[in-house]
Amino acid sequence: MKPLILLGRPGCHLCEEFLADLLQAFPLMAERVTQANVDDNPDWHLVYGVRIPVLLSAEGEVLAEGRFSPDKLRALPEA
Repeated sequence: MKPLILLGRPGCHLCEEFLADLLQAFPLMAERVTQANVDDNPDWHLVYGVRIPVLLSAEGEVLAEGRFSPDKLRALPEA
């Protein structure tokens, strides 16, 4: 299973809520998630800085952003 990256920033309540909802809805998928600070990478900051939380595939594809929606992730083959 490929890793996933959850972009956020420290103290982001929406990011914390997204991760908690992801853990509850898809516990196996959540084990693959690595959290990353969007401000640690200038490219991420430029593209996603105001869109967090953003869940990225290992290839950098946006899988979900903003409020958690299980329906969006349920469509993924590995969900």
